[in-house]
This record gives sequence, C-alpha cells and structure tokens, in this order.
Amino acid sequence: MDQTTKEPASNKRRQLLKAGAVGGGGLLFGFSLFGCTKQGQAPAGDRKEPPSEKAVGQASTAMTNEAPGLAHDAFIRVDRDGIVTLIIHKVEMGQGTFTSLPMLLAEELGADLSKVKLEQAPANNALYADALLGGQVTGGSTSIRSTFKPLREAGAKVRTVLVQAAAKSWNVDPGEVNVVAGTLRHEASNRSVHFGQVADAASQLKFPAEVKLKDASQFALVGKPVKRLDSLAKVNGSAQFGIDARLPNMGIAAVAASPVLGGKVAAVDEQKAMAVKGVRQVLRIEGAVAVVADHFWAAKQGLLAAAPRFDDGPNANVSLAGIVADMMKVSQNAGAVATNKGDALKALDAGPGRRIDVVYEVPFLAHATMEPMNCTVDLKPDGCDIWVGTQVPALAQGAAAKITGLSLEKVRVHNHYIGGGFGRRLEVDNVIQAVEFAKLAKGPIKIIWTREEDIQHDMYRPYYVDRMSARIDDKGMPVAWFHRVTGSSIMARFAPPMVKNGVDPDAVEAAADLQYSIPAIRVEYVRHEPPGLATAFWRGVGPTHNVFVVESFIDELAYASKADPVAFRRSLLQKSPRTLAVLNLAAEKAGWGKPLKPVAGRKLGRGVSTQFAFGSYMAQVAEVSVGPDGDVRLHRVVCAVDCGQNVNPDTIVAQMEGGIIFGASAALWDEVTVEKGRVQQTNFSDYRVMRMPESPVVEVYIVNSHDDPGGIGEPGTAGIGPALANAVFAATGKRVRKLPIGEQLKKA
Repeated sequence: MDQTTKEPASNKRRQLLKAGAVGGGGLLFGFSLFGCTKQGQAPAGDRKEPPSEKAVGQASTAMTNEAPGLAHDAFIRVDRDGIVTLIIHKVEMGQGTFTSLPMLLAEELGADLSKVKLEQAPANNALYADALLGGQVTGGSTSIRSTFKPLREAGAKVRTVLVQAAAKSWNVDPGEVNVVAGTLRHEASNRSVHFGQVADAASQLKFPAEVKLKDASQFALVGKPVKRLDSLAKVNGSAQFGIDARLPNMGIAAVAASPVLGGKVAAVDEQKAMAVKGVRQVLRIEGAVAVVADHFWAAKQGLLAAAPRFDDGPNANVSLAGIVADMMKVSQNAGAVATNKGDALKALDAGPGRRIDVVYEVPFLAHATMEPMNCTVDLKPDGCDIWVGTQVPALAQGAAAKITGLSLEKVRVHNHYIGGGFGRRLEVDNVIQAVEFAKLAKGPIKIIWTREEDIQHDMYRPYYVDRMSARIDDKGMPVAWFHRVTGSSIMARFAPPMVKNGVDPDAVEAAADLQYSIPAIRVEYVRHEPPGLATAFWRGVGPTHNVFVVESFIDELAYASKADPVAFRRSLLQKSPRTLAVLNLAAEKAGWGKPLKPVAGRKLGRGVSTQFAFGSYMAQVAEVSVGPDGDVRLHRVVCAVDCGQNVNPDTIVAQMEGGIIFGASAALWDEVTVEKGRVQQTNFSDYRVMRMPESPVVEVYIVNSHDDPGGIGEPGTAGIGPALANAVFAATGKRVRKLPIGEQLKKA
C-alpha cells in the first residue's frame, strides 16, 4: 500500500459515519466532539454506543458506524416536524450553554434557532467524557472552547445530507439548494421543504468526511446578541431544577451533619422527632442525621426536636489561626518549580535598584449557591434513580453504584438545571449522603440542605499564602520576579494525573504563565492540605487568587517605581499584544487619569488589573470611595475582554456582570473561619453577597476577535479583586495584602 498517497484505514474510520433512522421517522447523527480514543479513557471499542434509546428519542439500531471502533459522544436528531435536538454532555447552570451550543449548531446547519433544542446526555463517563477535562464534566470555562469547531462541523455535515436529499427529490444539483432558517429552497423552481420533510431520505445517505465551514464574516448567528432560550421557562416557573423533583409518596428530609469534619453521630432523640406532626422517619448514618417528613417544614421541626449530638473526632481543636500558622511555616520551604526563566533567585540580590518582599493571603471561601445542595433518590433492589443538578453526572452515577452495589447501568441520573454551580456541584458529597440515607428510607426521599447546612458543610476555595519578591532596577523596571504559592491541591484529589512534578496546574494558573516581560521569573508551588476542611473548585480557583496576588504586586512595583499603574503595565506588555489591547481599551473607556466625581466625606480611587486565564484576556478598572470608617463602596467597573470569537455577546456581558458581583462580594467581605473544628459562618447575614443597592455600574467592552474562543464563565470573578484592592490603595494609601478588604481596613 502506498502510504504517501492513501490515508490509513484507521483514519478513514474516524471520519466516516452513516446516518440512521429515528424510530418513528427522522434522522439521527452520532458524532465525536473530540476524535477517537481519549487519554485516560477506555478504548472506543469498549464504549457503549449508541446511548440509551431514551436519550436519542427512540433511535433505532439502524444508526451505526461504518467504523465500529469510532465512538459517538454527541448526537443530532432531526424529527419529521423539523425540530432539531442536540444531545450533548454539557449542563446549564446559568452560564448560557443551552443557548450558545444550539447557536453553534444552527449556524452551520442553517436551522431556525427557535426549533433547536438541547438535551443533556445521560450519565456515561466512558461515552461522554470531555477531552479537555478528562470526564463528563461541565466546568473550567470549557463549554465553548471544547465544542466550537466540532459542533459547527457536525451541523455542516447534517446540512449536507439534508441538501442532498432535497436535491435528489427535485432532481437538481445540490449546489442550487439554499438553506435558510430550517427551510431548503430551490429558487429556480420555487420549491421548498423544511428539514423534517427530507429527514427520512437524508437518513439513508452518507455524511461527508470533511466539510467547509463558514468564514466568520458569513456568520448569521455567531457573534450576534441572542435572547436566552431558557429564559421563558425560568421566568414562568416551568424550568425544573434539582430541588423541584417530585415523586409519588416522596419523603422530604432535613439533614444535620457533624459540625466538625470527620465527627460521628453520638445521640438522637428519635421519640421527640417522631412526635412532630408529619414526620415519617428518623434516619442515622455515621456522620449525619436526617428527619424525613411529608414536607420540609415538618422535617426541619423534627430535626430540631431530634437535637442530634456528635462526637467531634480528630478535628475538634482545628482553628483558622492554627491552619494559617502552619501554612506560614510551610510556605518558607522551597516548592516544586512551575516556571523558571533566567536565574531569579540570583537576580533578586544582584545589580542596582532594590528588592521588595511581601506576603499575600486569601481566605477559605464558600460557594453559597442560590439553590442549596439537594438530591432526590428512589432506591429499589433492581435499580436506583437520582434526580439532581450536577456538573458531573457520571461521578454521581459512579458514587451511587459503589454505595448500592448496583451496576452503572442500573443507576440512572436525571440531571436538571442548576441554580448556581460555581464549582460546588463538581462534587458529589450530597449525592453520596442522599443515597446512604435512601438505603434506610421507606420509599423515595429528597434531601434538602438548609442554608446553614450548606455553608457550614461546603467544600471550600483553599486558603493560599503567597510569598512574592521582586527587584526593580534604578530605572524602576522589574528585573527579577519570584512567586511561591502555598495551598491545597484540588487536582491531586479530583484529577491526580494532572499534577506533574509536584505542581498543581490549577494552583498556579495565571501565575506560571506571567504575561509581563521580566528577564528572570521563578514560580514555585508548595502543597499544604489543611486539617478539618475539604477544599474544592470555586469559580476559577487558581486565577481567583493568583490574579489578585500578581496584579496587586505589580501595582506595588508601579508605585515603588513612581510610575502610573497603567503606564507601568504597558511598558511590560509589549510582547503580550492581546493583554495590552484590553488594558488600553479598559483604561480609555474608564477615563483613566481623569478626576473622579467627588463624594462628600469619602476618599476616591481607581484601580486596574489585567489577566490571561481560561484562554481569555481581560482588564478591569474599578472606581471606589472609602469612608472614614473604612467602608468601601464600589461605584463603577469597566471591563474589557478578548475571549476570541464570541458566540453570544449578551451571554458574555451577563457572565462578566455576574462574575464581577460574585468576585467583588468575596473580595470585600467574605471569608470562612474555623474555631474548634467548626465553620463560624452560617448564612448571608455573616457571609455577605452584594445586594442590588450596593451593586456598581458595570460596563463591558468586547474585543472584536476571530481567534479561537476562550472561556468566559470564570475570568470576571478573578479580575475584580485586585482592581478593587488597587483602587482602595489609590484612595487611602493602604495596601491590602490579605482579603477580605473590608476586614483589613477595619483593622487598619
């Protein structure tokens, strides 16, 4: 065989797919978003394909591959009514996925967007694993990044066979058939059909191995503002979140877990709990108690009556002060090297100028999602059904299978809209707890955590200690940069293969890939796991602390050099043109250098930050006023973002607005503290979320770019903290190196 002229058969098999008939008529197209076998997953031949009949709308087994070794991980269904359904592994938690992904498909398919629906794929880690994240996961601001090209290619392939089917029925050249809003038209003969009318015929044709995609200048949907497709359902109340699950004879349970991680139930007054009207059962597992009732109020009152008591266990004496003291000590040790350019350690003490050394700290943070943790379970001897809102349906399925002893196929996860994820629902501790209680319950059971339970039993954004050193020369320019990150490694628990040579890539993101041109740079990571608290992802974990530290320290160097903070950054960004561009745009729109409007009795300041994280470039300018008592008010935020080719600018603006409010709340007020093993915060009264009257004006400016898309769900949260802190310094001369800002100003 001539290897230079013929493509290997294995490669051909990766390209060739055959359309299949849908039970009841129509077309079903199975395709791969990520190619063939993915690293860390089962070989394609070991996967189950196609997915369940329910998932693809009663797809017949006629839908096959010409290459049996190719796995499908997404499906497009076109029914006889012309409705197009995309079945994909991503979930909707307010980030706009259920609008943006249909937009990508509709763009190349030529579909009417109002007739494109999205269904969540069933739990199946082997079939629906995300190549960027290593599992069936929605997170890391990857939904658009990972699907931008594959979804468009799939849409173009389906459009091709629909066009061919119409052309064949009219006996015309396919090139004469136009596709507009779900309609196939032959202008010369004034004939037209909608997609559904040729779906059956199209199902008998082969999809092309390759297609030509539109140039960005031809986009009709992508890059245009589109109203969210899920808004109506969320406004009229028909949208179903995990907490909305309802089953016949379902019991609703309030739960109390040990207030100290690792504690065990010592005693429960079951008799008093059962005396409360509506209470059905009192359930007890090793570390928690649940009271099951007809409704939540009865369950909550029953739990109060039960007055569970706990043995605190080994973490009874854990305190935040002790955790921080340990971290400070450990942070003095050399760490695993994440970046090493030049000889920063030597350069710090050599040459003219001066050395600057500082320590930054950021606190543990809770997620405090609007929808508290919940899970509904119907466990029977031959199967387990779970209703929940989760970012990781396959992990939930696997955890339930392990607890129940059932096979994966007998555990069915019914995923729902998520009322706020922020990384909290990348964890399945609530599912594990609910299934454990379900083993003891009489019938289906819904577990709902109170807000207090939710905050005090969260899995928290890690506490970080950052040691920073730099040397500026006699011209005020940095010649050496040292950054040592000390904190928990979430990746070591969540995805161990991601940790290489002792470096957690998330813990150093936005620090290891410094955008500023400095001759010598060294970034290290020291892993330290705190006792008594579990840590987890929090809307951009690594960048939410690293951007704060890096941009605050850069600001310190600017002032030490007697340079304007924006001008100083510009001088260091000549080799990072996209970062420089967003900085210039934000500064221009904010009126950097112009006086702020006076506020009686308050000091005014502007602060700036830039960042590159999740594949997107961003700059923010914050305007604040500070009262004599240290009260900080955030009046205005100007945000410039370059996320490459944007899909729905309305979604980007919403994500920036939400991320900025989320991040500003944390930077100003929020921290999780621990005493005697117990989290001290309980509700929004002492874990504040910015309220409407406190919210700033947020202006978002999107760079018109056709580069590959970057992520957008998390960057806004990371950039506001340093912009705020730098603005506070500009107003007061007080440098905030430890968050939250409000707490530090009180101490000052």
